[in-house]
Amino acid sequence: MDEDPLYNKVEDVVGSHVEDAVTFWAQNISRNKDIMKIGCSLSEICPHANSVFGNLDPKKIYGGLFSEDKCWYRCKVLKIISDEKCLVRYIDYGNTEILNRSDMVEIPLDLQFSSVAKKYKLWGLQIPSGQEVTQFDQGRTFLGSLIFEKEIKMRIKATYQDGTIIAQAEYGSVDIGEEVAKKGFAEKCKLASSTNVCEEKKSDPGQLALRNLKSPIPLWGHRSNQSTFSKPKGRLSGRPTLDLKNENNTGNHVTFPKESLAASDFNLGSNVSLEKIKQDQKLIEENEKLKTEKELLLESYKVLELKVEQTAQELQQEKATTMDLTKNLESTLKTRVDTRIKNLAAKVKILKEVRLVNISVHFGDDLSDAVQMLDEECFTSPASLNELNIIWADYNLVQEKIQTCQNLNEGNILIVKRNEVQQKLYTAIEVFILEVDELPLNKRLTTLQDLSASLEAVYGQAKEGTYSEEILKKFYEWKSGKREEFRNVRSETEASLQRLVEWFHSTSKVFDLTMEESLTSEDTVGNVDEILEKTESTVCKELEISLIEQGDVDKEIILNMYSQVLQKIRSEERLIATVQSKYKDCVEFKKQIIEWLNKSPNVDHLLSIKKKLKSLKAQLRWKLVEKNNLEESDDHDGSEIEKIKQEITQLHDSVFQEIYHEQEEYEKLNRLVQKWFPELPLLHPEIGLHKFMNSGGLLTMSLERDLLDAEPMKELSSKRPLVCSEVNGQMILLKGYSVDVDTEARVIHRAAAYHTAWREAREESGLLPLIFLFLCKSDPMAYLMVPYYPRANLSAVQASMPLTSEETLKVMKGVAQGLHTLHKADIIHGSLHQNNVFALNREQGIVGDFDFTKSVNQRASVSMMVGDLSLISPELRMGKPASPSSDLYAYGCLLLWLSVQKQKFETNEDGIPEMDQYHLDDKVRSLLFSLIHCRSSMTAEQVLNAECFLLPKGKSIPSPEKDTEYTENEEEEKFKMENLDKYKEKTKNGEANFDC
Repeated sequence: MDEDPLYNKVEDVVGSHVEDAVTFWAQNISRNKDIMKIGCSLSEICPHANSVFGNLDPKKIYGGLFSEDKCWYRCKVLKIISDEKCLVRYIDYGNTEILNRSDMVEIPLDLQFSSVAKKYKLWGLQIPSGQEVTQFDQGRTFLGSLIFEKEIKMRIKATYQDGTIIAQAEYGSVDIGEEVAKKGFAEKCKLASSTNVCEEKKSDPGQLALRNLKSPIPLWGHRSNQSTFSKPKGRLSGRPTLDLKNENNTGNHVTFPKESLAASDFNLGSNVSLEKIKQDQKLIEENEKLKTEKELLLESYKVLELKVEQTAQELQQEKATTMDLTKNLESTLKTRVDTRIKNLAAKVKILKEVRLVNISVHFGDDLSDAVQMLDEECFTSPASLNELNIIWADYNLVQEKIQTCQNLNEGNILIVKRNEVQQKLYTAIEVFILEVDELPLNKRLTTLQDLSASLEAVYGQAKEGTYSEEILKKFYEWKSGKREEFRNVRSETEASLQRLVEWFHSTSKVFDLTMEESLTSEDTVGNVDEILEKTESTVCKELEISLIEQGDVDKEIILNMYSQVLQKIRSEERLIATVQSKYKDCVEFKKQIIEWLNKSPNVDHLLSIKKKLKSLKAQLRWKLVEKNNLEESDDHDGSEIEKIKQEITQLHDSVFQEIYHEQEEYEKLNRLVQKWFPELPLLHPEIGLHKFMNSGGLLTMSLERDLLDAEPMKELSSKRPLVCSEVNGQMILLKGYSVDVDTEARVIHRAAAYHTAWREAREESGLLPLIFLFLCKSDPMAYLMVPYYPRANLSAVQASMPLTSEETLKVMKGVAQGLHTLHKADIIHGSLHQNNVFALNREQGIVGDFDFTKSVNQRASVSMMVGDLSLISPELRMGKPASPSSDLYAYGCLLLWLSVQKQKFETNEDGIPEMDQYHLDDKVRSLLFSLIHCRSSMTAEQVLNAECFLLPKGKSIPSPEKDTEYTENEEEEKFKMENLDKYKEKTKNGEANFDC
């Protein structure tokens, strides 16, 4: 703490921000104009200033955009929270805020001066230790009510080294420190002997500022019009207020002259007491309470008024309805008998028609008939099926044991047992086939399907459930009850109609004047209303049962029964399908096993091929040595050397021809192992059948590096041996990988998975095929043989003669197919770039293989660029694992590069390329947006089906960046060759990399 030379000096300040119950920030009234000038300067400079860049300097002053009023203020950095956010203090007001770096700018040197607001601490007070958060916040609120935006006198006692001023604060006659202490928000502290200033408790200003962010104290940003000092709450003693126009022209801050502040009501002077402040606060609270009550009463009044209006309207509508009913009733009474008789006659007519129709469906007769048919003609499982399944399970079990067996003696015992079970299985299959041939399976299946279709047409989709005898019992009880009810109703209908007919007959006598016998109306007419009522009731009841749908309870009973019937049908259908499937398997098994019954395959043909290969390779090596000796001799004969070269070529072709024959023989043996003879690898370990099977048919043990007349290709790769050769007229590349015991197994496994994915679709897979994989006998090297397509990768193609828009779409559709093939096989490429994508004949795109010694995350971690655009997806840069989505991001970047034919790209802060400035076809733009920006659900299969790849034949998209088409003339050929020469020079210098 510094000795303050200004001890007991008095300053007039206005409170601007409260930190705790004893600490606050305030502005000297004399700095009013300075604040206004700062605000005007910031409003002009900051919108056009440079954004902050690099590390933030806590000693430097920046311009900050306050979130509440979107105006610019000077600020300093207190704490770096993250790469994008930091905690700042607005130095001219004292409050803090967490800002984005994008909301901060550099400001010129003429604004790099000390803060207007100063930090004050009440003299002789400190925050009690262990104070609760609630009391802490209440203390801040209380201090804010005493000093915030009020002119107070500060009597300076001392100054801390950090600039905090220890002072006695007075508002009028009120000692603010004493009031805070009385409320219990602070406590007296021991005073130092020299300065009479309390001991300062050190704290992290950043942490305190973060805590103050949650403060309920109103900040200066909440002031009306964001003025430097608050407008007075009451009248301005007759002085005119600040003109709105002047407010708008002063920038971010609006101020009042010092004289106006002194005359306004908030400066209470020396005669203002604490009791007066409390009375004012109480009046304000009561006034707010009365306003709230008034608003509630007014709202209730409006609700009641609206309810009265609605009730009046409803009464008016009810009155109109009643009058209409009265008129209708009067009109109806005049024709009551006529209407009633006509209605009854119409219903009787309908009833006659209904009785002519079979209505048994309403009582589930079709369901009960279906159950009867299913029970009487039910298909049962063939007697031989169970025994067949048991024998077949035994056969599969012994085959599995043979497959996993490692001991030759145990294997031979298992083979004998397998042959015995195989003979039993063959016999059981013959019995089963004969039994099934006698069964009318197809006829029964057709019957079940027809029955199911007819029931579904009536009842619709059945709900799922389990078979239950209780449901059947309940249905038959319901059906019996409904039948009995229907018979009773029909009897009552016929009786009531008969009585009505008799009434008409007897009534006609009363009105017949020719009859001699006189009858009274009481004797004949009787209670006609009762007769009509009874007749109408019974007729309607029968029609209701006949025509109206059943209730919910009846429907549930019927549908439950329907579900049971369908389950029985489906169960029988499944049984028939199982028998038919087993029958088909048996027929196929019998057909194939006849050839190998009681026999075992031999590997003699494969061994003879290997023997021939060994002889050919020896001859080839001898010829190679002979050729080298002749070339090194001084008097060699050119014609003799040429003759030896031809012999070498013939031997070379013969070796590869025999290797192909060897692979075919391995494939045959592999199929036998999978189907019939899993013991072959155990019985003949010398042929290496296990290795061939584990590699997916890719590995060959007869090919050796020194047998190839290969030319090194150092310009294509600087990482591993890469040589080029020709095999049977096809150019091939031979890639070498350094391996140990563990790496060798992983390389074989990964290459086999890739090769298996390619083999599913072959030429349609969109992948670079793998020809052979072989291991070096003398060195720890694994070699992979693939086709070589000179100058066909995208880098070379774009350097010589860039693809047109139509060619780009053709090529990239093939690349999408390649990614789809890999992703469908759960393989992530992780190394997609312009040197590993090939455009064959400028129209067929294929994806190259990758480094099989590396895991997918190791491959994806390698930095890949096209031009200045990174092919690494944002999630990979964040350290997340590679995924199909990251492959598609690289694919999207390559498509963008080919479409715009540029080497430099504008990217956003995440490194993702912007596309708005490029002229792209709308369909291509849509696909690129999905691949690069909205990538959560995009798959390679969806990319294949994108609209831009579904263009009709013959239609071409115009090139976005070039209007000139390439023509095959001499000048253009010269231009292409120059570009190609430049590209070759880059590859020699290591600038281009064809490493896959």
